[in-house]
Amino acid sequence: MLQVWFKRSLFAKLLIGMLISAVIPLTLSIIISYKTTSRSVERQVIELNQNTMDSGMDNIKRYLDELNHISVSFYYDQTLMRYLRSQEIKPVQTLALTSQVASIYNSRPEFRAVRYISALTGETVINADIARVGINMVLPNITIPRSENEALDNTRWFEVTKVGGEPALAFHKPIVDYPSSAVLGAVSIYTGLTEIERRMRPLMMSTPNDGEHVFLYIQNEMKLLYSSAAELPAELTQERVAKELVGDRGSVNGKWNGRSGIYIYVRDRYLDLPITIVKFVPTAAVNESANRTLNRSLVIQFIAVAFVLVLAGILSYFTIAPVKRLLRSIARVETGNFELEPSTGRMDELGVLEHRFQTMVRNLDDLMNREYRNRLELSTAQLKMLQAQINPHFLYNTLQSIGTLALRHGSEEISDKIAELGAILRYSMDLKTETVPLQKEIQHIEHYLSLQTGRFKNKLSYTLSCPSEAMELPVPKLILQPLVENSIIHGLEKGRGSGAIHIGIEIDETLCVRVMDNGKGIDAVTVKRIQQEYAERQFHTGQEGGIGLINVLTRLRLHYNQGFDWDIQSTPYEATVITLRIPVDSLAKEAFGS
Repeated sequence: MLQVWFKRSLFAKLLIGMLISAVIPLTLSIIISYKTTSRSVERQVIELNQNTMDSGMDNIKRYLDELNHISVSFYYDQTLMRYLRSQEIKPVQTLALTSQVASIYNSRPEFRAVRYISALTGETVINADIARVGINMVLPNITIPRSENEALDNTRWFEVTKVGGEPALAFHKPIVDYPSSAVLGAVSIYTGLTEIERRMRPLMMSTPNDGEHVFLYIQNEMKLLYSSAAELPAELTQERVAKELVGDRGSVNGKWNGRSGIYIYVRDRYLDLPITIVKFVPTAAVNESANRTLNRSLVIQFIAVAFVLVLAGILSYFTIAPVKRLLRSIARVETGNFELEPSTGRMDELGVLEHRFQTMVRNLDDLMNREYRNRLELSTAQLKMLQAQINPHFLYNTLQSIGTLALRHGSEEISDKIAELGAILRYSMDLKTETVPLQKEIQHIEHYLSLQTGRFKNKLSYTLSCPSEAMELPVPKLILQPLVENSIIHGLEKGRGSGAIHIGIEIDETLCVRVMDNGKGIDAVTVKRIQQEYAERQFHTGQEGGIGLINVLTRLRLHYNQGFDWDIQSTPYEATVITLRIPVDSLAKEAFGS
């Protein structure tokens, strides 16, 4: 099936050719991209993690700076500083010192204990979270220097310790009596790791269960302050970390509990305190990133293939569409339908071919229309010749004499019928008039139906409705009588022999004329034959010698062109409706011309 489609379809050849020319280069580029992406992605993963770790390093340094600023809050209270210079222990001094220590402790929720030791009196004030660290908490002792020159070096301001069994960061700050260099005492802040953990958490691009872990070391001895892992593997010793992590930033291959991966690290300093952040990324995570990046590349390239497919389809369609449209037009012309699809306006060779074909068909249609009009005029001339065979004046005078005679004998009904018949003959034999006001056409059909009701007695009834604003609209002559005659002859006489006819006229954007009856109806085969004769522009006179339904439809189409429309709907012995729709603007132009 596919082979037959390819052989018989120019569209298939163009489409497949464009696809092959696009897919082969894209496939080669995917293969090359796959081979080069892994290494590039590994470098990108390392660089991305190091950039993230730089941000984490800044967060840790800011936190240490915040601790430093909190510790110097002693200097803000000059009264307190005066108490600290005293070598006596007084209750008021102890109360002020206790209040200051409590203020520092309550300033941050992660603080586990705050201690102040006076270098002059040896007094110690401690405020601690007893609920966490226990009532028997013991804080490590520190040696208070005598002067600023002997103060702790900056690397010893911070140390890793435990408070009540909980890992903590201890920050020791000597209080110096500026401008002298004498040391009044030292404040120690013991902070839990909750805030450090919060600031380190953004460094994790996945959960610890996925294998990623982050560590924070301080001091040159690489003392571990924080770890996202519950337990460290045996191979990750403090000595090995200090030995292998060389330089301010880099990466080394290693393992974590048997899993291969990369240790990525960055180093920095806060004042003179060395800080190191290390992150372990499993090889699987690196490959996942590489595969994810590769998948994105594949998605983009598949989108490109889809775009090429759509573009190839569009180009093929616009190349083949004029040919198919031309073939459809040829098929319609072969059946006698000269209504062509609108031209696309293309200026290329296919557009020129389509335009010239349409020009040829229009010329052929004009020739056939002229021939058709000649045949119609010949038929009309034959009708007029038939009408002229009877002397109209003789008929009028004779009917008038018969009417006068009927009146003399008191037969007014006969006189009325003769007058109606005379009006019908006068209207039908008026050869000079082709269009009349709708009111005259309605008067004519009322005369005709009046005579028919006299013929059928009580077996025929009719109704007629028409808005007053439509009465003066000009319409072609004798368009209602053939439709009503068709309803009487084919619907009522060949049916039950009785029935009702309704003529309804409405006006909005079109003048809508409906002739309805409840007779035998028109079967689907006959309706289809009428539509085919109308479409093929075949002309047939009525079987009873009248103008006929096809004649009426054809005259209206010739008169109003494409603006005219009609329809037949039939349900036997319920309703058969013939609808004519005439454009109001054409009627208005005709009335204005008249």
